[in-house]
Amino acid sequence: MITAQSVKELREKTGAGMMDCKKALTETNGDMEKAIEVLREKGLAAAAKKADRVAAEGIVKTYISEDQKVAGIVELNCETDFVAANEEFVAFAGKLAEMASTSAAKDIESFVAEKFNETQTVQEALTALIAKLGENMTVRRFEKFVVENGVVQSYIHGGGRIGVVVELACDTASPVLAEVAKDVCMQVAAANPSFLSKNDVDNEALDKEKEIYRVQALNEGKPENIVEKMVMGRIQKYYKEVCLLEQAWVKDGDKSITKYLQEKSKEVGSPITINKFVRFERGEGIEKKEENFAEEVARQIGAK
Repeated sequence: MITAQSVKELREKTGAGMMDCKKALTETNGDMEKAIEVLREKGLAAAAKKADRVAAEGIVKTYISEDQKVAGIVELNCETDFVAANEEFVAFAGKLAEMASTSAAKDIESFVAEKFNETQTVQEALTALIAKLGENMTVRRFEKFVVENGVVQSYIHGGGRIGVVVELACDTASPVLAEVAKDVCMQVAAANPSFLSKNDVDNEALDKEKEIYRVQALNEGKPENIVEKMVMGRIQKYYKEVCLLEQAWVKDGDKSITKYLQEKSKEVGSPITINKFVRFERGEGIEKKEENFAEEVARQIGAK
């Protein structure tokens, strides 16, 4: 049975009209993901909205070594923005980012088991902070960067809402590298690429996009013999949206990031390449419980 709640959820995820959402769910027997694809194929959803990236509180912190060769980034979550702004909470996140830069851990379970200080592991220190500040907290994710020839750089946006770390490789030491790394950090923060290059695009995701574009073209009444050309044209546009090296540079839309790197490489005298990047956005993908403030107040009054 198609419920009003499922229709509302689909509408929030796609921005499509209520009746279109209901029809899509009916057509797919209530399958939310398939309904999203149906709406996209019909051109009724400009894109699958990031409704799964519901905001959760906390902070993203980064650490860069003085020589710009080592970096760490961490996301620490909590329940409210009040705790997210707490000095002890922020300092704890900062310490974790520095730890991440030298950690041997490969996953979050190993990371929180590492020593935080002489007497506590990260998990034990976190538990103590939870007891002190009165909110649940989690160390959600971290990443480590180490480069020999090149630099690492970071950028924090919105007081810790978004954190980015970029690792550049170059055989020639130059102050230009820090400038380029900062520009690329800003690009990643603003344009939110999913991949570094075309070669990194997941085949399953690519096949899914191709099929959606193919159905869109057919629904537009295009003949079969030109549908494939249209699909490939739209895939090229897709690359420019999701691949960092293909994206238009936010400071100069006439240049791609690849072109920008080529120009700076000539200035330095050696090729500058992006080894990797990470972009953490606080709370992305975390379902946040919706509270009715009036009901909460009524409960508290009733409890007295």
